[in-house]
Amino acid sequence: MTMTKKIAAKDVSELRARTGAGIMNCKKALQETDGNVDKAIEFLRKKGMASAEKRAGRTASEGVIGSYVHFNGRVAAMVELNCETDFVARTDDFQGLAKNVALHVASMKPMAVTKEEMPQDLVEAEREVFRGQAAESGKPEQVWDKIVEGRLRKFYEEKVLLEQPFVKEDKKTVGDVVKEASGKLGENIVVRRFVRFELGAE
Repeated sequence: MTMTKKIAAKDVSELRARTGAGIMNCKKALQETDGNVDKAIEFLRKKGMASAEKRAGRTASEGVIGSYVHFNGRVAAMVELNCETDFVARTDDFQGLAKNVALHVASMKPMAVTKEEMPQDLVEAEREVFRGQAAESGKPEQVWDKIVEGRLRKFYEEKVLLEQPFVKEDKKTVGDVVKEASGKLGENIVVRRFVRFELGAE
């Protein structure tokens, strides 16, 4: 018979402080990961993101406009971040997320929120360029499509907000950060739109 490792109350408290998850969820995560706090954080993160996927169909009609102005006053951004209830919209976590996404937009200059919103003529033009590069690479024709798709994925990571590595934690994408917040706050969270201003730019 396997013994269940006794979970220390201080570990549950630490995990709760670091993730904002409920006591029972923290305890379960620590039991699942043999008391390892870092692994338990990863466990909760994955669970939260899975829950966020299930919530994605729910209507998000509340929210806030998050804004960021760079210290030199030459670059600014505004982001509309939506959730399901006014209660969540007023939380520090949600408002902080809106501000962080606005900061990211100001820094990383995305062109669209999602891949689907990218101008199709631009995507097709890039695809043609990548196909030409693949043809000139000297590699066999049967791998050209794979090369094109790989370069297109990189293009999206550079230009699409939810695909970009998050400016404050580049091991996650902005989409990952939004899903994590959705898991933590228990509501569907959607980046609706953004606008970026740069002094003197068109």
